[in-house]
Amino acid sequence: MIRARCGVLSQGVRLIAAPLVAFVLLATSASAQTRFSYSSGQPLEPAYEGWMQNQDGSYTLYFGYQNTNWEQEFDVPVGPENSFSPGPADLGQPTHFYPRRNPFLFTIQVPKDFGTKEIVWTLTANGVTRKAFGSVKSDYLIDPQVISTEVGGDNGNLANDLRTNIPPDLKVEGALTRTVKVGQPLSLVAISGDPDNLPPRRDGRPQPGLKKSVRPEGPRRPAAPANSPAVVYRPPVAVTASAGPGLHLSWTVYRGKASVVKFTPDQMKTWNDTRAYGNSMWSPPYDIPVPPDDGKWTANAVFSEPGTYVLRAVASDGSLFTYENVTVTVTP
Repeated sequence: MIRARCGVLSQGVRLIAAPLVAFVLLATSASAQTRFSYSSGQPLEPAYEGWMQNQDGSYTLYFGYQNTNWEQEFDVPVGPENSFSPGPADLGQPTHFYPRRNPFLFTIQVPKDFGTKEIVWTLTANGVTRKAFGSVKSDYLIDPQVISTEVGGDNGNLANDLRTNIPPDLKVEGALTRTVKVGQPLSLVAISGDPDNLPPRRDGRPQPGLKKSVRPEGPRRPAAPANSPAVVYRPPVAVTASAGPGLHLSWTVYRGKASVVKFTPDQMKTWNDTRAYGNSMWSPPYDIPVPPDDGKWTANAVFSEPGTYVLRAVASDGSLFTYENVTVTVTP
């Protein structure tokens, strides 16, 4: 069971021929290397991230996606435009799609005899269909350090201890299925800790969970001056955007129309917003808010339209993620 182009120039123009040719060549080269960013109108790209093997021999397949738009978000219900095959179309994938890269978002467990089979996630957005093919081919074997590297964890650190990094603990208080009326605040409480304090915060502050990191303590990185151009506007140093280390928790809309859900306080983005002060762990200057001492995060959600929604608590240490969902039925 599956549980994831020259012509002849006259004398009058001969003197400008060489500069003109050079200009054309440069322009052509620049055009070939230009990459554009789009606010809307581009497709969704489902992503197969890789697999790990479980102790019982089964496999866990990791999926995410790239929304190639900076502003346009999508709501794609489970069906022909958002489905898995073979087998059930619904394997726990999101139906709301935030902008940009959303990595390692959900998992699917397949049996130990999965062999050379594939499981295919099909997504259609803006009239374009894309597919991601999940398998247990050796090229896709991952571990916690690979995940950290892929998300730019710990500011791109490649330390070996990240191979044994433990994801955050996470427990949502209360029922995981709830009912609330339109306009009525829904209280959300989540408790999270970092069991190995790895990767540690750059400021050295303790985090909920173990108070001492398993990584030997080294000299603390001096804090950058407020609004430091050296940090905020420095060019990228790697293909993967860097992410600031430190335990944090956010609520997101996993299924349902996010535009009609208002969280208070505003939540740190869980998608790869790399713009300065973009309020994500990938946003310079990479300041991760200090977590509550008791590891208890509180928030309210208010819905302006009836329907069924899945809210997701996302806990991250800056390298790995832990999720828990709450299904909410909103009545008029």
